[in-house]
Amino acid sequence: MSELTEFTMASARPLPVIILADVSGSMAANGKIDVLNEAVREMIATFSEEEDTRAEIHVAVITFGAEGAQLFKPLKPASDVTWESMTASGRTPMGGAFSIAQQIIEDRTVIPSRAYRPTIVLVSDGLPTDDWKIPLASLLTSERAAKAARFAMGIGDDADIETLKSFLTSDEDRVFKAHEAREIRKFFRWITMSVTSRSRSANPNNIVAVEPTDLDEFEF
Repeated sequence: MSELTEFTMASARPLPVIILADVSGSMAANGKIDVLNEAVREMIATFSEEEDTRAEIHVAVITFGAEGAQLFKPLKPASDVTWESMTASGRTPMGGAFSIAQQIIEDRTVIPSRAYRPTIVLVSDGLPTDDWKIPLASLLTSERAAKAARFAMGIGDDADIETLKSFLTSDEDRVFKAHEAREIRKFFRWITMSVTSRSRSANPNNIVAVEPTDLDEFEF
């Protein structure tokens, strides 16, 4: 290992990205879960190639479906993540996913104080089937999670856009709507562009304003 690589690893601060993925039964229709798996895998692969002395992108994946809300992939550097495909079945316990996300962000043994502001990404194609309002309110008002950058995507016409919008930072933020499975990949390219732009910036704590229309101009 070179001295430069050792220096980079020692000095880079974590930039956490937490994915909240709906794996309920409806995600099995029309190839949605397959495209979601591929999109997340591609995102993690791109993150793992980022080299910067300021930021090291870390990734966690929380799923919510038949097994309830659970930590599918614990937070770790993207280069250390081995992807295994998610499967879709069951209901949509979104509130449980919010609670796990808050636990991760507020735990300083998982995300140290020196870490940059996290990014939370919510993806769903349906209505929550559990008590989601209280866990969401707790997440949005918690000391550290309230500062996170947040993105949301509703897949298909049945997605609860109002619930997804309530997850976002402000009324001006918009829910990305994916009416076809292929648009899931475009959304994750948007997330990838936003996070990698932050990691390359002079201050990765600043949220980089990126529009999906800019995707074709961005080099990964």
